[in-house]
Amino acid sequence: MTTDHSNSAGNALMLPGGGARGAYQVGALKAISELNNSTGGCDNPFPIITGTSAGAINAGVLASHGCSLSIGVERLEHFWCNMRSEMIFRTDLQAMLINGLRWFLSMYLGFFGFRPPRSLLDNTPLHELLRNNLTPGGISEAIRRGHLRALAINASGYTCSDAVSFFQGHEDITAWQHERRRGERSMIDVEHLLASSALPLIFPAVRIGNEYFGDGGMRLTAPLSTALQLGARRILVISTRDAKQDEQAAREEDLQFPSLGEIGGAMMDIIFLDNLNADIQRTRQLNEIIARMSMAHRRELGLRHTDVLHLTPSADVREIAYAHSHEVPAALRFMLRRLGADGDGRKVRLPSYLLFEQGFCRALIDLGYRDVMDRKDEIEAFLHDERHNE
Repeated sequence: MTTDHSNSAGNALMLPGGGARGAYQVGALKAISELNNSTGGCDNPFPIITGTSAGAINAGVLASHGCSLSIGVERLEHFWCNMRSEMIFRTDLQAMLINGLRWFLSMYLGFFGFRPPRSLLDNTPLHELLRNNLTPGGISEAIRRGHLRALAINASGYTCSDAVSFFQGHEDITAWQHERRRGERSMIDVEHLLASSALPLIFPAVRIGNEYFGDGGMRLTAPLSTALQLGARRILVISTRDAKQDEQAAREEDLQFPSLGEIGGAMMDIIFLDNLNADIQRTRQLNEIIARMSMAHRRELGLRHTDVLHLTPSADVREIAYAHSHEVPAALRFMLRRLGADGDGRKVRLPSYLLFEQGFCRALIDLGYRDVMDRKDEIEAFLHDERHNE
């Protein structure tokens, strides 16, 4: 049995990373699902779904309920509204002290056989959480019934140095190989989500086959390429950082050397968002060039227009994180303080990626919902397959 989804066949949903900020995507998807249902849209208006890091977790859960967007969103909302840091990584003081001690001993007594821990945090609880929320058989069923064309999870190979898109999809999709980017057909499971969300140094790398993989944002310099490779003509991107530029220090005397926490937060921004923004800009510029070409010239060069609708938070997520900083578990708060990541402004970047607590997550869900409703006309145009330019 198959279902005709010709009106949305080229629609893709792209969910980039952002750690705890991934809750914003859930609120946005909740509003999108309601708009889709109110306008009589098909069960799943996104036959192509791609995800990276926390976005990979959201994408995997959605795709495992790929026959119905509304059911997948309900599952995600329950997942995030009841979130606690201890469900993602060990937050007890004993675990963090042991990890810290192992780092110390490996640096000063390494010649005695003391090996460093595999990561700063122990994300063993995340394994169990994903096994309870991912339904791999649902992905296959959604593909079989024609509701889902493909799911792709992005990860970064530590040995091959490639950005790898593990995809599960329709049989007409073939694997691909480009410069430092490749697509590999797989049966998506918990390990792929863990690999994609393995933040460098913070969470341990994950072995898939004969390679270890880490966070998908590290090497994915062209984030839109995965969806395009799978046949997308229109891509809805839900980011987790606002589009406003950071303010520079007003006076020279205000300038201070960045703490490890500030550096770590800046690295997270680069991994998750900077490449995406650059790729969207390149796509828009290419669209302008394509618009000036004749149809024959486009076909000759194999070029086509790609609509990209980019949703970003209307508020600074760091400010929301600062307002909820009291929710950070004591042991994690102690570690962040030692790293110089316990203040406001730029210093709260890193905590905003690790604040997996109900208050913060629910605030982001509410923000995502409001932001989509504020752009209701654009979303409905996208869902109805109408040409729009952001």
